[in-house]
Amino acid sequence: MFAEARFDEVIHAPLRLRICGLLRAGDGVDFGVLRDTLGVSDATLSKHLKVLADAGFTSSVKSSSSARSDSRRVTWVSLTRAGAAAFDSHVRALRAITLGE
Repeated sequence: MFAEARFDEVIHAPLRLRICGLLRAGDGVDFGVLRDTLGVSDATLSKHLKVLADAGFTSSVKSSSSARSDSRRVTWVSLTRAGAAAFDSHVRALRAITLGE
């Protein structure tokens, strides 16, 4: 059975909702890919990821990448279990609102 549908103010901000949707689709997304997909600056994405991380909804890990020709590391961002559960619950709440439930 599904958990209760719960509207989440942290996730509901349009950019954070899009971030969570993209992260929910996979195991982790490269920060640069996430930034480019969303069409935002590094600073804007970092700000919203910090809000999500402070809520316990996202985590990030830096790792080296053989795809890079320089020594910079790649930052991988993912939803935590709590973040995935909160996002799923928020989506259920939005569906309930749109269906008039």
